[in-house]
Amino acid sequence: MRTVLRRSRATGPAAVLAALLGLLMVLGLSAPASASGLNDAADSMKKVQVYVDPSMSSRFSKDQADRLAKKLKDADKPIFIAVLPASDAYPTKNLFGDLRTKVGIVGVYGIWRGDQFQANSDAKALSKAATDRIAGAAFRSNPKDIDATLTEFVDGAAKQTKGEGPQHSTSIAWVLIPVLLIVLLGVGVFLLFRRARKRKEERARAELAQLRTVVDEDITAFGEELDRLDFSPGAPGADDAQRADYTSALDSYDLAKRTMDEAKGPEDVRPVTEALEQGRFALATLAARREGRPLPERRVPCFFDPRHGPSTTDVTWAPEGGAPRSVPACADDAARISLGQDPAVRTVETEHGHQPYWNAGPAYSPWAGGYFGGGMLPGLLVGTMLGSALSTPGYAYAGGHGDGGGGYDDNGGADAGEYSGADFDPSDFGNDFGDGDGGGFDGGGGFDGGGDFGGGGDFGSFGD
Repeated sequence: MRTVLRRSRATGPAAVLAALLGLLMVLGLSAPASASGLNDAADSMKKVQVYVDPSMSSRFSKDQADRLAKKLKDADKPIFIAVLPASDAYPTKNLFGDLRTKVGIVGVYGIWRGDQFQANSDAKALSKAATDRIAGAAFRSNPKDIDATLTEFVDGAAKQTKGEGPQHSTSIAWVLIPVLLIVLLGVGVFLLFRRARKRKEERARAELAQLRTVVDEDITAFGEELDRLDFSPGAPGADDAQRADYTSALDSYDLAKRTMDEAKGPEDVRPVTEALEQGRFALATLAARREGRPLPERRVPCFFDPRHGPSTTDVTWAPEGGAPRSVPACADDAARISLGQDPAVRTVETEHGHQPYWNAGPAYSPWAGGYFGGGMLPGLLVGTMLGSALSTPGYAYAGGHGDGGGGYDDNGGADAGEYSGADFDPSDFGNDFGDGDGGGFDGGGGFDGGGDFGGGGDFGSFGD
């Protein structure tokens, strides 16, 4: 009996200690984990496309998060959602850009932070304008209701977002990989790749030949302008500023000719028209200096025909069957439109005869992109054949210079739903959350808190 009592006394404290340790472990496991910032958010979003910071679980429950994750998996679209507190762990500065970089997938990103909701997207997945409108409508329809807002946003965005979700690739990877490894061993795969590459090269050569005719006409027209120019750098009235303008125009002409001679593909055309645009602006500046007029404002070329030189004003115009929009025009075309006449439109040869360049198809996107810049083209050309091409991920030639303008190799060649890492257009995601810096929600240009439609096309912060 004494031995039993000794064991009971020795076992009692150990049992109590074990019980306390077990309780601490249970409490530790059940207590909300402290947020470790964007790393946890990105890891979760890459797997299930949803992340809820533990401190927000009282406002957006696990069941609600699970339902949203299932909805995203079923939609099979690259849409990512984060529900975060308004804390220093998630600073507003660069919040979208940093999260996009860490997730690394071309897609649509929605962030609920505190009482605010905003969304941004890669252009290849969903246009900025569409993302803004879907997010704004969802937020205003469901004040402070996180679940309803996010559900409506995902439902709306999934209908228009391009690409496949990351859970799609994960779920089928173990099926496809062995099959692909076997297929890649066969000669058939090699032949298919070779044929596809050959067709792509043939298409590129055909598009380049089509563009070469138009670009050669532009270069010739600019050369004729230089020949007609009554200016001698050594003339008594010429000063250093005039000589600099003249030299710039000559350099642009030489660069355009040399670049076109060396062009290997359609994307090589954009720097040619960029050089011609620079040269024509130099001539306009030279003319103003010689005539004693104020120097011209740096504007894009005339929309109707870039050979007309820099635009001088914006006019309201609509393509046949399209909606009116504001476009840059030279003085002559602006005068024609004010008199109810048609502008002098640049036409190009197509299989259907001569057509305005905006009805000639996507092959002309690099030509137009060099004159007008990739960012503004879709808005100018909405409702036209070229505009339709530019509003899709197929808008492949509008950039190509690493300037964040949605270029030829936008997102490093990755399409919607594919991994691009940090190689994406930062202007799509802005700099800060809530203040609109860098293309985000600025609270002044687009929908405001009262639901009015503004002229700038951006949403303000949706929070109070």
